[in-house]
Amino acid sequence: MRIVATPLPGAYVIEPEVNEDERGFFARMLDRDRFAEHGMTVPSTQWSISFNRKRGTIRGLHHQASPHAEVKLIRCTSGAIFDVIVELASAKWFGVELSATNRRSLYVPAGFAHGFQSLTDDAEVFYAIDGAYVPEAARGVRWDDAVLGIEWPLPPTIISERDRSSPPFSR
Repeated sequence: MRIVATPLPGAYVIEPEVNEDERGFFARMLDRDRFAEHGMTVPSTQWSISFNRKRGTIRGLHHQASPHAEVKLIRCTSGAIFDVIVELASAKWFGVELSATNRRSLYVPAGFAHGFQSLTDDAEVFYAIDGAYVPEAARGVRWDDAVLGIEWPLPPTIISERDRSSPPFSR
């Protein structure tokens, strides 16, 4: 696997190195020692799945307040998404396409908000998270916040009431 730094500190795109033969392929997506070389935590406390019926659906931007900030490893297992992270300390964002075809993952460090837009119908997203969900620490930032200026690739089709009513970004 290749661990590729993003423009945001501590965030990485994980690209599988596929070993293919007549049976199919094998690829490593997580390696504790390789993660440690980059100062990355292996998120393994909680695994979650998000299924998104309609292309254009936006989820996020979500994060957990300190001291419950979460490290996440995100992978799209069916369809495709535009995955976005926001470094809350700087208001800088980074987006990358994750899909069942490209098999990339995005490593999201603690202190970042996370969200995505489904690029296909029936997009399924897998999350590995390093800590337990703490409802009272759950926070959100508006997906269309002018300060952040996230460039979503599609017009939004579905946004939950929770996400529509998230507060604007503030430092």
